[in-house]
Amino acid sequence: MKNISLNNSTLNQIAKNMQCPSYQRDNLKAGIVHIGVGGFHRSHLAYYIHQLLQNDLAFDFSICGVGLREADRKIYDILKRQDYLYTLMIQHPNGDVKSEVVGSMTDYILAVDTPDLLIEKLVSLDTKIVSLTITEGGYNFNPTTGGFNFENPDIQYELKNPNSPKSMYGFLTLALRKRRALNIPPFTILSCDNIQHNGDVTRNMFLEFSKKSDVEFASWMEDTVCFPNTMVDRITPVTTAADITYLVDTYHVEDEWPVTCEPFIQWVVEDHFSMGRPAFEDLGVQFVKDVSPYEKMKIRLLNAGHSVLGIPGAIHGHLTILDCMNDVVFKSFMRQFMDMEVTPVLDVVDGIDLDSYKESLEERFANPNIKDRVSRICSESSAKLPKFLIPTLLENLRNNGSIKYATFILAAWCYYSDKRIDQEGQVIEIIDNKSEELHEISKQTAQDNLAFLNIESLFGDLIHNERFTTLYTRLIQEIYSTNNIRHLMEKML
Repeated sequence: MKNISLNNSTLNQIAKNMQCPSYQRDNLKAGIVHIGVGGFHRSHLAYYIHQLLQNDLAFDFSICGVGLREADRKIYDILKRQDYLYTLMIQHPNGDVKSEVVGSMTDYILAVDTPDLLIEKLVSLDTKIVSLTITEGGYNFNPTTGGFNFENPDIQYELKNPNSPKSMYGFLTLALRKRRALNIPPFTILSCDNIQHNGDVTRNMFLEFSKKSDVEFASWMEDTVCFPNTMVDRITPVTTAADITYLVDTYHVEDEWPVTCEPFIQWVVEDHFSMGRPAFEDLGVQFVKDVSPYEKMKIRLLNAGHSVLGIPGAIHGHLTILDCMNDVVFKSFMRQFMDMEVTPVLDVVDGIDLDSYKESLEERFANPNIKDRVSRICSESSAKLPKFLIPTLLENLRNNGSIKYATFILAAWCYYSDKRIDQEGQVIEIIDNKSEELHEISKQTAQDNLAFLNIESLFGDLIHNERFTTLYTRLIQEIYSTNNIRHLMEKML
């Protein structure tokens, strides 16, 4: 049988063997503009919209994707060739794979090529929500102070040239100015990133940016624009060549960039939207007054738990999170971190049994069909650890709680950044915007055990906490003097 390229013209043919959109995509209005189209967005928000469309809902809320960087050109080119269609492959623990073509994205704007087109779309009355998955680093804040980073060259350029935007802040601020001038209500700005208080962070960054040039406009934004806090969850590994081959071998469908994910999906949202929203509650999305306890639970347990497995896992030579979970030492170490250091500092979460939640995380991490690579989990650790792990450490320092597991991970991160090879001598794939800075300063550890902690933007004043530095120094010496990180973890259990 001849292979079928995924696009609008082939949907009827593909639908004979795989579930495809039942709705007429030509009739949809793109009420959502989404910045940062990656795997997670396509397994989460875009999938929620797809399900609503399958049920004859949300016709005013299809999605126009946006790429702000030259690095987004590849996904733009592929999605354009495929009429913005893609396959979502839901990997069940029992080996079943549910593959479905998702059609909720109906356009994509590559802003580096057509910035005016993006402004036009953002100003359009059709645009009711601008959603974001731009990773922690995309918010342009100092991870220690929480303040806006005005040293960013793109930001400096935009402040001098407000009608020629480059960043999210420049584009959305210019569009909101134009909407205000035209008496069009502001769109809601909806963060879907794993940042605690993501809506508040986004709001504060926009206000700082705006106040730099127009205090009155910033005051209008503060009073008028909605920034709901959200908690998002669905493990979505990087797409592999094997995923593409699976679709060809199983369905004879050629999808250049499918998405694979776990069955679990969760979204908790504060119900603050300025121009309405889709009926997400029909799909089990929780709308709450305060998302804080949910996001703190998820970030401190799931996201930090991933790093607790991933960083020593990379040093040991484990390639996937599944490998780590199949290693009883790594699995036990993570659970001890969750039980002894995270759970004591969590707030009460209505409707959640923490023990059951932690057990569900272990089951999800151990899904044999979700072979999430350690390199992806460790990517941008310089943006993740100050938000996911270090706050737990700081709370336990204040409360005189256990700090040994979090401290071990920071010491391991120093070694990982310094040596950049695993215990078998294989090069570790490190994906981090600060990787060279981390490497250069961690190399000084041989002369100064505390050298790594001098990066104040990551560690704040931890270097001045004697209880922490005493333990950190001992763990650094043990990690650097042995070639068996697993043995050290086992000793701590």
